[in-house]
Amino acid sequence: MYKSNSFYLKKGFGNILVNDFSVYLKLERSMSENTISAYCSDVMLLDGYMVSDQNSSGVFVLEKATPEILEAFLSRLHSKNLSKRSQARIISSLRSFFQYLEMEGKTTSNPAELLDIPRLKPYLPVVLSVEEVERIISSVDLSQPLGHRNRAMFEVLYSCGLRASELISLKISDLFLNEGFVRVTGKGSKQRLVPIGQPAAQSVIFYLGSRSKGPVNAKHGDTLFLSRRGSRLTREMLFLIVKKQSTIAGIDKDISPHTFRHSFATHLVENGADLRAVQEMLGHESILTTEIYTHVNSSKWRESILKCHPRFK
Repeated sequence: MYKSNSFYLKKGFGNILVNDFSVYLKLERSMSENTISAYCSDVMLLDGYMVSDQNSSGVFVLEKATPEILEAFLSRLHSKNLSKRSQARIISSLRSFFQYLEMEGKTTSNPAELLDIPRLKPYLPVVLSVEEVERIISSVDLSQPLGHRNRAMFEVLYSCGLRASELISLKISDLFLNEGFVRVTGKGSKQRLVPIGQPAAQSVIFYLGSRSKGPVNAKHGDTLFLSRRGSRLTREMLFLIVKKQSTIAGIDKDISPHTFRHSFATHLVENGADLRAVQEMLGHESILTTEIYTHVNSSKWRESILKCHPRFK
């Protein structure tokens, strides 16, 4: 059995089974902390339902949950107008949790196994055009103290297709600019080598020159992108920087750091890159996740056909 440790107890899930489950997700499933937190929070929603007056079954502990209790719980969530995507994630969380309990011998079956997952519409991400990416990057004022840092971040986000968490955790020791690669630590602490283009590499070199002139927190000496105080950037800070710069560039799309990752992958697929190679660069575990970018591309072709074909005018 996976013993709870102080790190996960500090998460405050409040249930020893859920704490043990969180350790299992980390050690055995190699999930990211964000995913672990989401899964455990979903299970705690069920825990809260079972110990409340709303639960009329008379069963109040998670390991005694039945399919009927889970159906009633999901019905209550549905009445709160929870999105289908959120419902699907909660069902996935419950399936994994009860599968874990079954594996540990705490239950004899998985009551979530036969729950119906809502049918989801294909998710098509927001994508920037090449021209829009260039507008954002060129709009960065390099005369400002953090101008070279911000430009380097945008260049690396787009050139390497990184997640926000991967960018802010990137280290100077992860850079192999002469060889044209960066080492990226992705979900589950899995590492991969990703090519970096010359414009991005050059921007990083310029930034490193200005970085050495500012404050550097000793704890974050090897961290590449630092805040104005010399500590590691947070995801929230990166999000605000991206939103502000896109506004300055006059882009009216709903943009986040992840938009650059979507744009990176879409532009590669549009230009004929092998889907397996794109999968490797993005760090996707399954090729099915990467295939979304073929749908984005198809959507673009469809728009072009509808606009140009005489029978659609």
